Amino acid sequence: MDETLAIVDFGSQYGQLIARRVREHNVYSTIYQPGISAKELSKIKNLKGIILSGGPASVYTKNAPGCDEKLFELGVPILGICYGMQWGCKVLGAKIKPAQSREYGKAVISVLDTSDLFAGIDDTATVWMSHGDQVESLGKDFDVLGRTKTCLYAAVRNKNKKFYGLQFHPEVSHTPKGNIIMQNFLYNICRCRGDWQIKDFADSAIGKIHTQAKDGIIICGLSGGVDSAVTATLVHKAIGDRLVCIFVDNGLLRKNERSEVENTFKDHFHIDLRVVDWSNQFLTALKGVTDPQEKRKIIGHQFIEAFKSEAEKISNAKYLAQGTLYPDVIESGNRDGNLAANIKLHHNVGGLPAELGFELLEPLRDLFKDEVRDLGKYLGLGEAIVWRHPFPGPGLGVRIIGEITEERLKVLREADEILIDEIKAAGLYRKVSQTLAVLIPVATVGVMGDERSYENVIAIRSVDTGDFMTADFSRIPYDVLGLIARRIINEVRGINRVVYDISSKPPATIEWE
Repeated sequence: MDETLAIVDFGSQYGQLIARRVREHNVYSTIYQPGISAKELSKIKNLKGIILSGGPASVYTKNAPGCDEKLFELGVPILGICYGMQWGCKVLGAKIKPAQSREYGKAVISVLDTSDLFAGIDDTATVWMSHGDQVESLGKDFDVLGRTKTCLYAAVRNKNKKFYGLQFHPEVSHTPKGNIIMQNFLYNICRCRGDWQIKDFADSAIGKIHTQAKDGIIICGLSGGVDSAVTATLVHKAIGDRLVCIFVDNGLLRKNERSEVENTFKDHFHIDLRVVDWSNQFLTALKGVTDPQEKRKIIGHQFIEAFKSEAEKISNAKYLAQGTLYPDVIESGNRDGNLAANIKLHHNVGGLPAELGFELLEPLRDLFKDEVRDLGKYLGLGEAIVWRHPFPGPGLGVRIIGEITEERLKVLREADEILIDEIKAAGLYRKVSQTLAVLIPVATVGVMGDERSYENVIAIRSVDTGDFMTADFSRIPYDVLGLIARRIINEVRGINRVVYDISSKPPATIEWE
């Protein structure tokens, strides 16, 4: 890669989102922890600029995170966002204090200078704020580029150090003109060419896999979803026949899922695929369990046991490749240096225990779902795989609220199949990001065949999102929702009511458990 944009992450929930926004503009980006020195950054080939992320700390508190102040001597433009702005301004002589009026959510900024960072933006713009501190006073070398009613220095520029600061978050979709601001920084200020493509990531990832796994067998946990499929294809391109894929039938799969995976990967792609039927062990271990975190722990443990059973039959197996994505990592609070809260457990994050004796490969760890799809298309995977909606590792186990039983699994499988069939028939499958059905352990009164019924509820969840870090519910037409509900109630025994989940993420997550 000929040019690079470095991102220093102060523990922001949006750190990786910044990297994604930069890559959307065809500029390669890498994330570093605050401990990175200016000397180390200076060794990056063709470093074009630096972005300092937001973070949860206050710059004036004891042990507040900071980075090497010599960054300002590298001669490259620096953009500070939220905490990154406050830290940069403080280093360059400004004063920071708690804001009299904290700003969380949408705000309107008055743009005072449209010469570079705000080029092409109107006099006012809607932005997304999330801060309790702000700049109180600036040094003599600063220009004010924008302000809100409660934040006099919402956007600034230091003339001598090529430093720009934004108190708001341009990287989130809630700042409609944020994409233009990022583009202006990359092209007008950093003078990037924008010639990085997903091909470059693929070439780099294949090279890293080949270097890390010079000998021995790589095992890939294959689920049939796009993440594991792209991982397997990437690894296969790097090491060829030294790849063995294992598919675990955990008894929590969707209807016909096992046969579809076997047909696709064993017959079509000619990959060495081993199928382990562990459904009885999973369901036995989950009997009577209702707590969602406990479910995930049990499923993760049984997943390891299933892998063990097959891995022991594979001689010279040294590595385990997993399709872990960044949203998995950040929600698990498991990223190096990440301060994000642990929202839910992911059985495929952080690697399987050392008892397996495998070295972990996670080639997609820094990608979002849309980037994985782009990579899959580049690698030649078909649309049916590339555009398949996400399906969680714990399967239907986290889409059944309460105890998991064979009977309840059958009900959910039938409802799920109807839901997906009708979404596809309506031409919506490619338009929505993820659609799923959830079985709720609540019985409601109904009337079926002129008789009183007292049966279960199916909740439908469909979301639109670009990165799966934030999401909004899909505006599915009422007639489509009505058809889905009628079919489920009429065709799935045990269901007499269907509801539609209109929660956004946040505060809700996409999956129910």
